[in-house]
Amino acid sequence: MPQFTTLTSRLVALPVNDIDTDQIIPARYLKVTDKAGLGAALFADWRYDADGSPKPDFALNQPAAQGAQILLAGDNFGCGSSREHAPWALIGYGFRAVISTSFADIFRNNALKNGLLPVVVDPATHAELLELAEEAPGATLVVDLAAQTLTLPGGRAVSFPIDGFSKACLLKGTDELGYLLSFEPQIAAYEAVHS
Repeated sequence: MPQFTTLTSRLVALPVNDIDTDQIIPARYLKVTDKAGLGAALFADWRYDADGSPKPDFALNQPAAQGAQILLAGDNFGCGSSREHAPWALIGYGFRAVISTSFADIFRNNALKNGLLPVVVDPATHAELLELAEEAPGATLVVDLAAQTLTLPGGRAVSFPIDGFSKACLLKGTDELGYLLSFEPQIAAYEAVHS
C-alpha cells in the first residue's frame, strides 16, 4: 500500500450526493482481480459516451482536472454495494484523497485499506471548497495525515477524523497484514519461550 503522509494537490469537484459504488466503477468491470487499468473505468458511465469517447462536460474530462489528486464529492459518497474495486479505480485514476461530508462505512473501510484517504468535513467547509473549485480551479489544498488537517489556500486548517489504526497503517504505508508481520520478531521470541 502506498504511504500517505502529506498531500498537496488541486481538487476536482463532483458535487453529487449519494454516488454509489456502481457509479464509481460499473459492475461490468468487476470481473478482474488485478487493479491495473481500473482508473480508465472510473465513473465510466458518466465519463464516456456509448462509443467510448469522453463526454466533454464531465468533471474528470476537463483540462483543469488532469493531475488532481483530491476528489471533492457530495454527501454519502461510496454508498451501495461493497466493492473494493471502487477505491482501486479512484487510486488507479490518480486520486489519493476524497473529501465529503460523509462516506458509506464499507467504502470508507475499503478506501483506508487500499491507501485512499477519506476526509470528512463539515457542510460549511464543504460549501467553501465547492466555491473554491468553481472560482479558483488551480488552487491547491494540503492534506496532512499526521496532524489530521486539511489546509485551504488562505491558510485555514480544518481537522478531520480518522481512527488511530488506519492512520498508523497509512503513515507507514502498510496494510493490516503488513502491520501484523511487523511484529514477527516479538512473535518469534514469544513462540521460542512458550513452545
